[in-house]
Amino acid sequence: MRALLILLEKEFRQIFRNPAILRMMFMMPAVQLLIMPLAADYEIKNVKVCVVDYDHSSYSQKLISKITATEYFTLVDYSDSYEDALLRVEHDEADLILQIPNSFEKDLIRENKSELFLAINAINGVKANLGGAYLRSVINNFNQEVRLQWIQVPRQNAHPTIEIAFINWFNPLMNYRYFMVPGILVILITMVGAFLTALNIVKEKEIGTIEQINVTPIRKHQFILGKLIPFWVLGFVVLTIGLLISRIAYGIVPTGSLLTIYIFTGVYLISILGLGLLVSTFANTQQQAMLLSFFMMMIFILLGGLYTSIDSMPQWAQTFTKFNPVTYFIEVMRMVVLKGSNLFDIRFHLLKVLLFGLIFNGLAVWNYRKRS
Repeated sequence: MRALLILLEKEFRQIFRNPAILRMMFMMPAVQLLIMPLAADYEIKNVKVCVVDYDHSSYSQKLISKITATEYFTLVDYSDSYEDALLRVEHDEADLILQIPNSFEKDLIRENKSELFLAINAINGVKANLGGAYLRSVINNFNQEVRLQWIQVPRQNAHPTIEIAFINWFNPLMNYRYFMVPGILVILITMVGAFLTALNIVKEKEIGTIEQINVTPIRKHQFILGKLIPFWVLGFVVLTIGLLISRIAYGIVPTGSLLTIYIFTGVYLISILGLGLLVSTFANTQQQAMLLSFFMMMIFILLGGLYTSIDSMPQWAQTFTKFNPVTYFIEVMRMVVLKGSNLFDIRFHLLKVLLFGLIFNGLAVWNYRKRS
């Protein structure tokens, strides 16, 4: 026990003597948490639209006014030439082209139907899909408004009607920051913990102090604990800073208990720090440890469910997410922050992450003994 305390004192002194580590642990997550939620926006706005109007009727003008009245579209060109509009798309000055035929109003009134042509710039697939969906929604709403103007509602409606009322649970205003910020905080804790612990043992190898430690009576598990505990404690500090920034900058107050978040974070940090220590036992230089950690973290983050729904992933990727500890932490953060889940609700997530922690740290102890 005394040997472990001495090793912990050494690690804390070594951390606080290095200002680069302190800046990486505290300033970098704070700045990223302030910037990334502002940039990681699922909403597509300011979609540039070219309108080719061959009709110039009152109905076409109403449709154009309805499109430009929304904040999602910006009218960049209004002309009678489809070739000119297509040229704007080729020069990346427009995202969508809406072509209105010269018989739009006449066909709508006489034939009770009309056709519109929509051309979408699909270089940016996300913007093309969402922009096209937005525009089709606006056109459908316009169609319903026109038909309601024509229909004379009888005093007694002979046809049964169904009215649908809906409400958004847990995030009533559909604010994407409430959805993204908890996940981004998980990513920052993961990156800080994995990178710093991966560099820790490797640095001892490079400066030669690892040989001095190996000849001391410190046991292997004590050595791993001495490397893990300081960053485990500092991980809670990073979490606290992130929660304060989330509350001050974005007004996010967890619906559930903070104690639930801290308990799960403690178990998760054991897991992710053990993974970083395992990486450090394989690498011989800090550059190797950093590249290997970056490679693993990119896979964990991209397949963690933050930016892409797990249900929409291919089957092999969904299977991989079951072995990804980042996935469970992102789910738990959203469950506690938005739904108010308690420890009983996240018990299976807790057990799985604890199992990952036992495996990663056990392998780190075993592999360090093997290579020493």
